[in-house]
Amino acid sequence: MLAYFADGANWVGPEGIATRLAEHLWYSLLAVCIAALIAFPIGLVVGHTGRGRLVVVTLSNVLRALPSLGIMTLMVLLLGLGLIAPMLALVLIAIPPILAGVYAGIANVDPDTVDAARAMGMKESRIIIQVETPIALPLILGGLRAAVLQVVATAAIAAYVNLGGLGRYIFDGLALYDYARVLVGAVLVTALALALDGLLALGVKRVTPRGLRG
Repeated sequence: MLAYFADGANWVGPEGIATRLAEHLWYSLLAVCIAALIAFPIGLVVGHTGRGRLVVVTLSNVLRALPSLGIMTLMVLLLGLGLIAPMLALVLIAIPPILAGVYAGIANVDPDTVDAARAMGMKESRIIIQVETPIALPLILGGLRAAVLQVVATAAIAAYVNLGGLGRYIFDGLALYDYARVLVGAVLVTALALALDGLLALGVKRVTPRGLRG
């Protein structure tokens, strides 16, 4: 495995480590961004009003209970091979933790703080954006952090249905009985997940008040 990393030829080209890493990052970040665009406004509204809370909690739990490979396979069977099916599966996997983080963050804001903002004449939309969201930011980023980790890990599985990324090393290695390549893919996926998790953990720490830090 170390020899594979030491060989400069393995870092360049369409199947090089740099290209596969860029593909993996692109698929993961795109899926998380799309999921955030869907989950963030829903979480804000439900957390602020309390309406639809049961539906949101139930839907999140159902999506979390579904196996990642099962979702991926189902999307491919319904939509065929290509980029859309695995990307849709990754988006579905990313929505629950983001939705749960946003909803929990907004719903747990002190009601007295919200009432004080209303007493000052602030509109509901301004209360959500200027009062509740900043207070809820640690939980929101925590949900985003969980989504990123799940998507980065699942994007490796997406190589099974003909997507690129670091998962190609794992499945190509299995097909060729090249277990050193399988190990390379596993190490790269793990390293990427740990690096992104570390960055997001720093972000969560920065926005968490000192008195609430563990």
